[in-house]
Amino acid sequence: MANWGFLGAGSIAANSLAPAVHAAERARLHAVAATDPGRARALDPARVYTDYGELLDDPAVDIVYVALHNSAHRPWVERALRAGKHVLCEKPLGLTAAEVAAMTATARATGRLLVEAAWNRWHPRTRDLEDLVTRGAIGTVHTVTARFDGLAPAPGNYRLDAALGGGALYDVGYYAVSAALAAFGWRTPKVVRAEQDHWRPGSADSATRFLLEFPDRGTAEIGCSLVGGMSETFTTTGTDGSITLTPPAFCAGSAPSTLTTTGGGPHRHYPSQNPYRLMVESVDSAVHGDTAAHLVPLAQSLLIANTLDAVRSRLARTDG
Repeated sequence: MANWGFLGAGSIAANSLAPAVHAAERARLHAVAATDPGRARALDPARVYTDYGELLDDPAVDIVYVALHNSAHRPWVERALRAGKHVLCEKPLGLTAAEVAAMTATARATGRLLVEAAWNRWHPRTRDLEDLVTRGAIGTVHTVTARFDGLAPAPGNYRLDAALGGGALYDVGYYAVSAALAAFGWRTPKVVRAEQDHWRPGSADSATRFLLEFPDRGTAEIGCSLVGGMSETFTTTGTDGSITLTPPAFCAGSAPSTLTTTGGGPHRHYPSQNPYRLMVESVDSAVHGDTAAHLVPLAQSLLIANTLDAVRSRLARTDG
């Protein structure tokens, strides 16, 4: 049995991770730390803290889940690791590749597990997509089109604030970038072009669009926004066929979903899933020494961060 401690009690922690921990076979929600103790108690932990540091000082906590706004990830991840805790941190793990590299180094130095909580990576369909392209089911991949349009943030939400790591690129764009990199075998792309919209001057981005080019001249056309209705689409095409993830393309969970392959490949249907629980149970298994437990490799987290860095760098050159 592993005792979990949450830093933060926001919507994802309350609606997704806490239920997953309560449902997992070997997990226990021991403690939640939040500035509002009422929100922490709503997650039904054994203990409530109003100070994050006190939770890290609790010797009963084995695994810390960092559910804070994006700009707070690195400091609290590193404090948790240095306190001897294993860490599952909400995506994006860091705001830059340098932050991800620093957290990775801290995890290695402390001998603790660090995992980015990209929950959709535990969905069987996501894992099948990676397996199929790796095995060459559609030949050599040459094109990806990926788009994720999400709901507009409520007034005061951190996603509106660039200083807190808000914006469409970090939030929903992360999923599209991750899927594109997976389709191209986790190779490093260059950003050919990029453009961005904002809710107002100085705010985080409301929408970002960009084109990635990979070493073999393959391309990924990616778009993301937080301006209105939900829409998720993904198709990757190779020399021998294509793979399409029926909407929702990235965040399938409670809804049934399909993966469709042309060119003689499989057509797969996936019933309702709880990838959050699969993620919690995998992290728990890894903490207990299961070397076969499925985890998101930190090398892939770093490549995603490098790609987001490159998009922002291209945007800065364009704006200049």
